Amino acid sequence: MSVALRNAQRAVPLRRAALRRAVCALRAALGASRFDVGLVCASNALMQRLNGVYRHCPEPTDVLSFPFHQVEAGELPRPCCRGDYNLGDIFLGVEYIHQQCRETGEDFDDVLTVTAAHGLCHLLGFRHDTKPEWEQMYQKEAQILEELNRLTGSRLRPLTSGLF
Repeated sequence: MSVALRNAQRAVPLRRAALRRAVCALRAALGASRFDVGLVCASNALMQRLNGVYRHCPEPTDVLSFPFHQVEAGELPRPCCRGDYNLGDIFLGVEYIHQQCRETGEDFDDVLTVTAAHGLCHLLGFRHDTKPEWEQMYQKEAQILEELNRLTGSRLRPLTSGLF
């Protein structure tokens, strides 16, 4: 199936083809290649608005995920019809991520890819509200990033290593 990518911001230049390829590889590493994913690259203003509406935190953020299905962590949805082969939508706070990378010196494209991996895990039911949930999600992120690293020769790791 497909990864539909929309750039809804103008502040930061994007390598959309590279991001789409990475998300396709990450989706495959999750065993979810047959599912569609929507990916929106968003401005701080859009992320702030969405974060305020859906999380009651009116600040920009790096990623918001909106799953199409409600599943237990790591389970794939079981669609009943062709139109339900959709994992959901990921909004990447591109402007926010870019600002963070400028402050930390991290590579923007790498952080964008790792943040997309985090968003994909959320679409598959992973959460990080408690330490056990975080450990489970961190392990899954590390696993799929390791697969992407194997395919691309990169050295990506989850960003949330110091959360708990």
